Amino acid sequence: MGKAITVLDIVASAEVPMRFTEILDRCDQPRGTLHRQLSNLVEEGLLSLNRDHSYSLGLRLLKFAAKAWAGNQFRTIAEPHLRTLHEQTGETVHLGVLRGTEVIYLDKVESRQAVRMYSQIGNASPVFCTGVGKAAMSAMTDDALDELLEKITFRRFTEHTIITAQDLRSELVDIRSTGNAYDREEHEIGIRCVAAPVYSQDRSFLAGLSVTGPAYRVSMEALQSWAGMVRQAADAIMDDMAPRLGPRT
Repeated sequence: MGKAITVLDIVASAEVPMRFTEILDRCDQPRGTLHRQLSNLVEEGLLSLNRDHSYSLGLRLLKFAAKAWAGNQFRTIAEPHLRTLHEQTGETVHLGVLRGTEVIYLDKVESRQAVRMYSQIGNASPVFCTGVGKAAMSAMTDDALDELLEKITFRRFTEHTIITAQDLRSELVDIRSTGNAYDREEHEIGIRCVAAPVYSQDRSFLAGLSVTGPAYRVSMEALQSWAGMVRQAADAIMDDMAPRLGPRT
């Protein structure tokens, strides 16, 4: 099962459908084993074999995703607060949960503006250069943060990207002090956001909430003016989640 999950994860992480040799290069399985895994996954409907002999995610996974999505209590409880924040700012609101060195986006309320974000629910982004990621990291214990920083592979996405653990740690001190994280065009040129953490009392659950918009329309002053709203929305989500996550401290 573990090997099959690894194959699914490789295909799911790819931006375009992958051929057999490409999957083979990214996993540790022997050629024969991988071939059997792929055949079984296609037979079960978890992968699709395309006409060009590439592999993509199968339709059966959509059924699993729909059931998981419908039963996601965190998203359900957070949704009205996301919509309130969206009404207050008019810009795109994201909700993401921390998973290892990435943030997985669970929900999104699209901007009312003509030019919108093209982020997708279910996509993953690095924790070190996104507002949601840095917000979630700010809620970690010091020991957990030390462990995570050792696992992060820093890379420069833009000229504004933080690329050292020392600089990131310094920014997290500021985020803990103010309650807000910012993405200053660090992951993508032309995109800014302000975020706040959502977490359980024992820090076993770490997430982030953000308002995001294009830099030409959303100044740093505008983000700062929304910072309190984002914190209030994050606090409201934590209060509503308290019976399941435990009260916040």
